[in-house]
Amino acid sequence: MFWFLQSPMALKLFLFALLISLPTSLSSTASKGKEQKPKFNPYRYKFIDKASTFASSSSSSFSSNGRDSTYDYIVIGGGTAGCPLAATLSRNFSVLVLERGGVPFTNANVSFLRNFHIGLADTSASSASQAFVSTDGVYNARARVLGGGSCINAGFYSRADAAFVKRAGWDPKLVNESYPWVEREIVHQPKLTLWQKALRDSLLEVGVRPFNGFTYDHVSGTKIGGTIFDRFGRRHTAAELLAYANPQKLRVLIYATVQKIVFDTSGTRPRVTGVIFKDENGNQHQALLSNRQGSEVILSSGAIGSPQMLMLSGIGPKKELQRLKIPLVLENEHVGKGMADNPMNTILVPSKQPIEQSLIQTVGITKMGVYVEASTGFGQSPESIHTHYGVMSDKNELFSTIPAKQRRPEATQAYIRRNKYQLHEAFNGSFILEKLAYPISRGHLSLLNTNVDDNPSVTFNYFKHPVDLQRCVEAIRLVSKVVTSKRFLNYTQCDKQNVHEMLSLSVKANINLRPKQVNDTKSMAQFCKDTVVTIWHYHGGCLVGKVVSPDRKVLGVNRLRVIDGSTFDESPGTNPQATVMMMGRYMGVKILRKRLGNKAGV
Repeated sequence: MFWFLQSPMALKLFLFALLISLPTSLSSTASKGKEQKPKFNPYRYKFIDKASTFASSSSSSFSSNGRDSTYDYIVIGGGTAGCPLAATLSRNFSVLVLERGGVPFTNANVSFLRNFHIGLADTSASSASQAFVSTDGVYNARARVLGGGSCINAGFYSRADAAFVKRAGWDPKLVNESYPWVEREIVHQPKLTLWQKALRDSLLEVGVRPFNGFTYDHVSGTKIGGTIFDRFGRRHTAAELLAYANPQKLRVLIYATVQKIVFDTSGTRPRVTGVIFKDENGNQHQALLSNRQGSEVILSSGAIGSPQMLMLSGIGPKKELQRLKIPLVLENEHVGKGMADNPMNTILVPSKQPIEQSLIQTVGITKMGVYVEASTGFGQSPESIHTHYGVMSDKNELFSTIPAKQRRPEATQAYIRRNKYQLHEAFNGSFILEKLAYPISRGHLSLLNTNVDDNPSVTFNYFKHPVDLQRCVEAIRLVSKVVTSKRFLNYTQCDKQNVHEMLSLSVKANINLRPKQVNDTKSMAQFCKDTVVTIWHYHGGCLVGKVVSPDRKVLGVNRLRVIDGSTFDESPGTNPQATVMMMGRYMGVKILRKRLGNKAGV
């Protein structure tokens, strides 16, 4: 202790002086800290920026790249597969990601569970989801945001089973290393709501056994799966897997809409040299691949975007490309073929009281190849009144049963008054749904024009195969048992209703554009046809063995791969997002090991 503090009085004076000086000192420190506080970055990561920053103005028809002359990998689509893929590849090589949408981090419709339905109902140009209607008359959506489908889905996380991994020809050891890589960053265990508990016990009561508890694994019986929503209801997306990236080797451009892939066709096989894309201002740029051996463009634009981009770039059915005057690079009649969507049908269980919101938590995995799940409490909230109405709206095509000539304003308002209470009650209740796994019915995708911003024409042919329809009938019978089981009624305290009344309510909700047989709800087959909707698990269009090789290289060309759900012949697990994210990591590691061997370090 200093000599001048040895007396009690001196010590007291020193402490008093120190005390009264603290506010000034703290204020001074806070002031300095405030000055040094980094500016808020809405993009979260420094390597993310708008597409217009790619280059300064250029006198040529395309801008030059002011930062990097070429890239080892160009990933088209920063989605569910693209983000983990890019993060992995950037460990050793320069990577450019071109994402047509914005970022999810500051988008409330993406970030919070309570806004799930609002995000899907929003059909504005700035929405994270881009709505489309298949030729089957079913509303659907595709992601338009960094993080892809993980930003607009119901968040359920469940791995593929071992049989799927074997059919895919994947290395089980690397698969089991790649799933946890995803899970450590963004996956959580849900807190079960009352209705999810009711579904759990009801499934067990009607024979969907055993109870497998909380697990990521895809196993028969009833289970609680993972979720990408945390305990505060905040969504964690594939975009957050970019935290694994090497920031010195990764560049992510948002609002970068790729127009086409560029090929050198002077050799014996077409060879990719780069891509042409537009920025948010409509200016065109050309990004070039490095000439280093192993450099590639990788399509990760999803089951709609990837086959569409191949065709716009000159790879696809010859007659279709000629019809739109697209120069042929390589004829492949299989591009856009083998499209499939897992049909979903729901029974609406109405409630006069608001119900706690929940997305998929409990799932019944039956041996008949049907999954039973539930979503609750997503009626139209005050916040969604002013949004555009799309696939998740209780007012969507409300008047589709009224002939067009009779849709006068007064008739419309009268229809709303007659149906308002019924629909409000239904959509405030629960959707008990069944998803058909492994549908046999197949469809196709074709271009309507050469504008990449426009949706192509998509046909899924729901229930075209009679086996699919019969399985749906069996599934609806199972769901009917669930919603009328004692445990379900005890939990939910709903009035027990006639099953046919609930089926009729589901038909009258008009959740698609298909012709309705509202007076024929006693026919389960007709109910399946009338009420089919999507669960957004569509896949195909770039199938292995027909468009790409087992290592996802596009057949017949050099330096081009497709790594996303368009290569799947079936949707893995109860929700494919876990496997699509895993595949991004898995394929990234495989590519690095193939190119660098032990030096890859992964």
